[in-house]
Amino acid sequence: MLLVSVFSMFFGTLVDRFRKKAVMVWATFLALGVFVADLLFFFAMGEERIVDLAKPWFWIFAIVMLAGAVVEQLRNIALSTTVTLLVPDRRRANANGLVGTVQGLGMLVTSVFSGLAVGFLGMGWTLVIGVVALSMTLVHLTSLRIPEPEIVAAEGQVKWVDIRGGWLAVIAAPGLFALVLFTTLNNIFSGVEMALLDPYGIDMFGVQGWGIVFAIASSGFIIGGLVVATTGLGKNPIRTMLLIAFLIGVIGALFTIRELAWLFIVGLWAVMALFPAVEAAEQTVIQRLVPFASQGRVFGFAMTFEAAAAPVTAFLMAPIAQVWVIPHLRTPDGQAQWQWLLGTGDSRGIALLLVISGVCCALLALIAFLTPQYRQLSRQYVAAEPLVGG
Repeated sequence: MLLVSVFSMFFGTLVDRFRKKAVMVWATFLALGVFVADLLFFFAMGEERIVDLAKPWFWIFAIVMLAGAVVEQLRNIALSTTVTLLVPDRRRANANGLVGTVQGLGMLVTSVFSGLAVGFLGMGWTLVIGVVALSMTLVHLTSLRIPEPEIVAAEGQVKWVDIRGGWLAVIAAPGLFALVLFTTLNNIFSGVEMALLDPYGIDMFGVQGWGIVFAIASSGFIIGGLVVATTGLGKNPIRTMLLIAFLIGVIGALFTIRELAWLFIVGLWAVMALFPAVEAAEQTVIQRLVPFASQGRVFGFAMTFEAAAAPVTAFLMAPIAQVWVIPHLRTPDGQAQWQWLLGTGDSRGIALLLVISGVCCALLALIAFLTPQYRQLSRQYVAAEPLVGG
């Protein structure tokens, strides 16, 4: 995600300069090439040498794999602008919800395969499955037709990384930067989850079991996206986003408050079900308020900040949890100090950090409701004329 943050403005500029389908095809082709190269490297070096963290082979393998995954973000930015191009304004929130449903379906499938394939087949066959699936994606993508008769480019756009153009497009809509800032801060909760959910889930269910549980929770992403696709986000998506962010914080503070499998699964499912509405709301606002010719750079600008928030928080939370919080909650004094809130169990240190991050997320949403930027952006969204798509 740090690499996504670094490259997002470049990706956004590419989306604004070239046809959207071409961008998506080349992004998929490049990712496929990187994954094939990494697959060959894996089999050439052998699994025993790859998994040795003291040798450079693991780090070469991991960095190349991450680079291939980063290119996926280029396709996501192009997809968001394609929604603006193809879908009428009154249906864009629904379309963004449908995109969330598809992403949730992808999370569900990959969660099952990542847990079961790695657990039972090993990393090599898992890589083969991924390369075959991406190849099928590329074949399907090349067969699609996107009616974009001419490249809609911003006047005077010449730079390959147009940070200034993205910034000017953001500040042209008063309050839009505040929306990006709120989403960035809200991603702090995602960063805590990124660092702590896997160890919490693996401790509770094991590797294969956690893959299945996460797949079950990912079905919430599908249901949440379908709800948005069916009902939309209301007349004011910004208000909807803040309300849902508040609910995410409340649930995030409660679903690990006791070490109960059913509570964890239900809470994680609910959080997953709410996430698509938050993502769809931000996309819907940008798609209405930002000129189509600049939307790629605005999505890239937003992603630069938003993608950086989660991994930075993860880097901070992981050592704090490992070195201080988890050991303290495993001592008799720590257990006695927090048992009134967290009960007993092996992962109470992780639970404490999730409770704190959930409370902060909820408070942030409440504070955002009180800002003049929220009221200003809401008025501007309601009054704005629809852009491309009618």
